[in-house]
This record gives sequence, structure tokens and C-alpha cells, in this order.
Amino acid sequence: MGGSSFHRERLSLYVVLGLLLPGRSSTLTINCTKFGQYGAYPAVLDSVFDRKAFRPATNFSIPTIVNISFTLSAILDVNEQLQLLSSFLWLEMVWDNPFIRWNSEECADVMRISVAAENLWLPSILIVEFMDVDKTPKGLKAYISNEGRITYKKPMKVVSICNLDIFYFPFDKQNCTLTFCSFLHTVDYMLLGMEKEVWEMSETSRDIVQTNGEWEFLGINKATSKMSMGTSQYDQIMFYVAIRRRPSLYVINLLVPSGFLVAIDALSFYLPAENKNRAPFKITLLLGYNVFLLMMNDLLPTSGTPLISVYFALCLSLMVLSLLETIFITYLLHLATTQPPPMPRWLHSLLLHCTSPRKCYPIAPQKGNKGLGLTTAHLPGVKEPVELVGQVPGPRKEELNGSPGSTRVQQEDEAQKQHLVSLWVQFSHTMDTLLFHFYLLFMVASVVTVIVLWNT
Repeated sequence: MGGSSFHRERLSLYVVLGLLLPGRSSTLTINCTKFGQYGAYPAVLDSVFDRKAFRPATNFSIPTIVNISFTLSAILDVNEQLQLLSSFLWLEMVWDNPFIRWNSEECADVMRISVAAENLWLPSILIVEFMDVDKTPKGLKAYISNEGRITYKKPMKVVSICNLDIFYFPFDKQNCTLTFCSFLHTVDYMLLGMEKEVWEMSETSRDIVQTNGEWEFLGINKATSKMSMGTSQYDQIMFYVAIRRRPSLYVINLLVPSGFLVAIDALSFYLPAENKNRAPFKITLLLGYNVFLLMMNDLLPTSGTPLISVYFALCLSLMVLSLLETIFITYLLHLATTQPPPMPRWLHSLLLHCTSPRKCYPIAPQKGNKGLGLTTAHLPGVKEPVELVGQVPGPRKEELNGSPGSTRVQQEDEAQKQHLVSLWVQFSHTMDTLLFHFYLLFMVASVVTVIVLWNT
């Protein structure tokens, strides 16, 4: 029993060595008498099927060249939070098997046959960025030509990691990589090549891509490099898949409503500054904008800080600043009509510079508003400063109305007070107009930026 077991082990060793050593059974000559109208006789390839555990090479010092290509047929999903790209592609691998060759003229003009892929040696090639279990269907076929060239195609749903840059969301373009690498055979035993040109792969993918959703396929680029692990080197081919987001959904649901709310807030400056409904109106708009941001939060990416988030933050800050400015102007107008404080000289000079650039020096106050050298600059609907002055109550006015023979000093004091009231009212209107112009500038810059990003 022990001797027979020993002889069986030696026989197995001889068979393996016979398969591996160069020059021994270097080619398989298929007996054409076994060919007929139904193709090749199954037993013809049994000797080849028995070699599927070994790399098909007559000389193991010569590496096997495997040419690969793929066709991207669908972009399924892009997960910004997990930085994942889900796509569907058809992978094609082509290599030569020197043990399968026949003369087509002598073999009933058979140029190609198909066999089950599980009966053949298949190259061990993976996608480095692959982040899921390979769910390639079983029972696939491979085509073998009469010259021994094997073509193997398989469909793959690829969930690959992708370094997404969402700064320009929703006008962003992504460049995801798909790296095909031989993880088992080093460069001494397997080399990777291209079955199709990159432009051909890109054109074919662009023609048959099935999805018309959020993402648009742009093209494919290639970079070839070697991957080192310790002292071993593995061949690999890296492809760059360029995709672009379709921004229409986000423009309609995010940018347009935000622009409408900001425009309404800007138009609220046409309400008179003395109107008591101006501040409540701005508060209502501010609350509505916060509700809008909460409802649209699901459309924004959760990772990183895109430019659109900065834009929303600026819009919110501008609306808050507009509300604070309205409160400040309302306070100034109330203060000016009740008890106006003295205006600092630097503020007076700045006001003169803003309203009349050619008069940058303070002017001595005279009766009424003649000494201002200013023209009333305020938004439509705002009352004239003179009307406000006429509504100022106080003992001086009552004294003037009840005593026609008031002294000249009292008249000058009243004129100075009216002049001070006019200055504070003028300052309030100037600040209101300044923020309104700033609002308009921000809106124009936002629209131009969106149009430029959309077109590029």
C-alpha cells in the first residue's frame, strides 16, 4: 500500500512537471476529424482544461501579456459623504494560450469557439479602488480563436472610492480613478496592455451610457505605472474617468429661491425709513430664509464646504445686516426728531464727502438747511427732513409761537437745532442708500458668478 501511494505521488509530480517544463507539449494540435457541423468535440479540449490551474506559457520566463479595456455603460450613484462612485462597466481581457491552436481550413472553417470560462485559466486582475464584493455572474463564456487568442468579457458593478472635490458644487467636475492591477503575478510573469485605444473606449462609453440623471460622462484618460510591494513589482494601468454634475436641479431648487428672497429683501429698501412695517417685513423674510435653508439641507453635500454654502451664509449675513441697519436707522430717526446729539466733526466731514464730493470741509450752520450745502438723498417715499423738523415738539417752538418778539439768540438756537436734525436725518438716508447699493452689487456679482460657472 505504501509503495503504491508513493508511485501515485511520483506520477502526479511527473504530470505537473510535464505541464510546466518548456518544450513539452508546447502546443495542442486539435484533431480536425472531431470537428463537424456541431462544432468541436468536447473531449478535444480536455487536455487544455486540465491545465487551467497553470499559466498558459511554453516558457515560464516569458511573461503573459494581458490586454484589457472596458466600456462604461452607466453611472449609478455618487456618494459625496462616503466618497464613493457606483458605476456599471463591461471589462474585456484578451490573452494568448499557446496550447490551443488549429488550422481553420482543415477544421471545417471554424474560426472561433466558445467555452465556459470556468474551464480556462483566467488572469487575476482586480480594481484597486474596488470597495465592494465582486458580484460578477457565474457561467460566463470565453471565446477562443483558431490562433489561440482568448477573449473574456464580464459585466461588473463597480463601487470604487473616489476623491471628490465638491468646492464648486453644483458646478463641479470629478476625476475618479479605476486602477487595474495584477495582484497575484509580478511583472516577471504578467504584463498589462491596452486592447483598445483610450479615445475608442471613451467614444464607445459616451455612445452607450444609459443614465441621464444627475451625472454626465465626459471622457476617459490613461496613465500607466508599476506598483511596488516590497521587492516585487506589479503591473497596473490607471484610468481617469471624468464626470460632471448636471446643475439644473440645484439651480432651480436652491439658487433661484435664494435669489428671489434676497431680491425681495433688497426691494424692501424702497419702503420709507420712517415706516413702522419695514423692520417686521425684514424679520419675516429672515425667518422664511432660515426655513428655506432647513428644507433644502438634504440637497447639499454633507462633507466639505462647497462654495454654495458660503453663498448662502453671505445671503443670510446680508439679510441680518439689513435688519440691523433698519433698526439702527429707525433709532437715529427717532433720536433726531426728539433729542439730536452733537454730530462729530469727522462724521460731518464724511457725510459732506459722500453727498457732495467737491465740499469736503465743514460749513458754518445757517438758517434752515441752506448752510448744509447738501441735497436731500433718500429713497422714494421718505419724508423731507424739513417736514420732520416741523414735527419736533419742545418749549422753544411753543415760546416762538406764543411770543412774536423773541430774541435773535433764540432764533439762532432753533436754527442750529434744525440744522442738527437735518444732519442726522441726512446721515440716516445716506446709510440706507449705501447698503441698498451694496445689496445691488452683491446680487449682480452673484448672478454673473453663477452664469460663468454654469457655462464653464
